[in-house]
This record gives sequence, structure tokens and C-alpha cells, in this order.
Amino acid sequence: MVVAVAARMWSRALLLVLVTALHAVGESAHQDNNSNFDTQLKVGRSIDLFTRYGYLSLSMKVVPRNDSVPTWIFREPTVDIFNNVDHLVRSRQAPKNVVFEGDFHMEFCDNLNQLLQAYFRDFSFEKLKRPWRAFTGSWLPEAIARNLGINSSFTHGDYCYVLVRLSRFRDRSELGRLPENVSLVEMVQKEMDGIKVGDYASVLMFIKKFGSHYIKSYVTGNSLYQVFVYKRSVYQNIKSKLQKEGVSDVDTRELLLSYFSPWYAEHMGKIKVSSGNKTVENWAQSKLRVRYYIFSYPCLLKIHGDPHLLGVLNNLLGNEALLQIKMNAISPAFKDPVKKQWFNEVLENMLDLWEVNL
Repeated sequence: MVVAVAARMWSRALLLVLVTALHAVGESAHQDNNSNFDTQLKVGRSIDLFTRYGYLSLSMKVVPRNDSVPTWIFREPTVDIFNNVDHLVRSRQAPKNVVFEGDFHMEFCDNLNQLLQAYFRDFSFEKLKRPWRAFTGSWLPEAIARNLGINSSFTHGDYCYVLVRLSRFRDRSELGRLPENVSLVEMVQKEMDGIKVGDYASVLMFIKKFGSHYIKSYVTGNSLYQVFVYKRSVYQNIKSKLQKEGVSDVDTRELLLSYFSPWYAEHMGKIKVSSGNKTVENWAQSKLRVRYYIFSYPCLLKIHGDPHLLGVLNNLLGNEALLQIKMNAISPAFKDPVKKQWFNEVLENMLDLWEVNL
């Protein structure tokens, strides 16, 4: 088995360890238990971002939820707006000769806002300056604590955080560049023709009926994540050391028994599963425990450099959650440059208002 790990430091104190692939001799025996997830998740379809701005975690499976029907991934209503774009779609499922395809990364967050931003870093909405707010705008401190697996007392005060996450990619889909003469669904074109430059209400009506953004790309799968909470002085020392040396050059035992242990961390969050899968969560709590004399504690970094654990997780982390999504404004649908400019102006103003007021 060959393990390829690439490590690099981002600006804004981002430390990323990318597990690009783990090749196995045999083929994976994994069978997706959710291969027929909601047909609403399809590139090229549009959503009205404003309908559930701040509450998108209710309709997109991005954090664990207590649901009576746990298998959904995406249930935000979407609308077909483009004709004949299937040939532009590039879809890909995880290859069978790869045991694990995904990434394993950690991000250093100087405050709670940066932690939320880090969690939703792979979710973007064109023209939205703080895309994570589309999911977290409605979250009270108790919800933040529950979703991130930490005690609510650590959602305020002068604390710093490290987010560690292991993601297993299953399905990917991306819509290529739209042609300038892209054909629109008849009703969409009719409503667009009715938009009047300078008439705010006509744009609002169009968005209400046919949306503000279309799905450009997405990745589904599942992930494990854990948040570590530190006092600022301890956090700065750890960040400085790992930035200087690189996490891949630090002995795993040192990571587990020092920097990411109860002796350094003010609080160690629970290991959470994005989909809320209890089987995976129970496995993580049992198998990812670090034992030191009479002490034991769960630590996601126990996976670091362990091909066996990654191989087991390949079968456990199925196609159950939304890991990445990129949504573009539907302005390319406008052929008239003046109407397009007016639509963009109204959309940008609305997004600014939503970000400020929610």
C-alpha cells in the first residue's frame, strides 16, 4: 500500500495535509448505501439563496442532525433553468482501485468566527462575502457548540481553536463553462424578458420564481472532524512550531501526547461525523482513543499516518453528506448586458443587506 501525503502552509495560518490517495492491491468492497440521493442536487439547477439564508444546514447535510429520515443529503428545492447542458457536465465517482481518496487537514483559527469560516471553507456562493453565514447565521451559541462538538462555555471568551478534519470523497460533479448563447427553459426566458432595468421588484420576482444562484459543482461523501480549544498563549506556541516544522515532520506520538492532548488543550471536542452516522461515530470514539497510562481520550489525529485505520474508514465513510458546493450567480443566463448589470446590482445589494442584518 502506498500513501501519498502532500503538506503545505497557507497564509492566514492555514495548515493543510492533503491525503491524495491510498492505493490498494485489491478493489474496495465499499457499496454506497445512498447512491440514489435527492435529485435536487444536480449541477445547473438553481436555488433562491434568500429563502433559507442563515438556515441552509436545514436543507443541506453539512453537520449532524437528528432526523427521522437520515439518508438525505440535499433537500433544498432547485429549479431547471438551462436547456441542453448535459454535455457540459463532468461527473466522477471515487475509483474502485483507491482505498481512500480525500483530504486530512487542520486549520488554525484565532477566534470563533474563523472556526466557522474554516468549517465551511469549501462552500461558496458567488458575490457573497461571508458564505459560511448562509449556514450559520441562525446558529445560537448552543447550536454552534452542538454542531462542532464542543462545550458551549468555549463559544465565548478569549479562546483559539484548531479544526482537524478527515474527508472521504465519493461523488463529484461540475458544470463546465456556459456558452454565451446558452438556451433557457421557456418559462425562465419569459420571466427574464419581463425584467425592467430600474425596477427592483421585477428582479425580486424573478429570483423568487427561478432563484439567484445555480449549482456549479459539488462533492459528496462523509467526514470526521474534531475541534481543539486552547488558551491563546498555548495556541500561539503550537501554531508557531507546526508552521515552522510542518505537521508531517512532527512525530505522531508528540502530536497525540503533547499538542493535541488534555495537557495542552483547554478542551478537546468530540469526534463528530458530518452525516451524523452513529455507527461511524461510535467506531471513532472506540478506535481513535489515545491511551497513556491510566488516561485515555479520543483524538482524530490518531489516524495520521495509519493506513490500516484509513482503510477501515473507507468502508465506514459512505456517500451521506455534502462536503463541498460552489454556486454561481445566474447572471450568465442574461443575454442583454444592461439587464445583466441591473440583475447583478440588485443581487449584490440584497446579499449585502442579508449579511449585515442576519
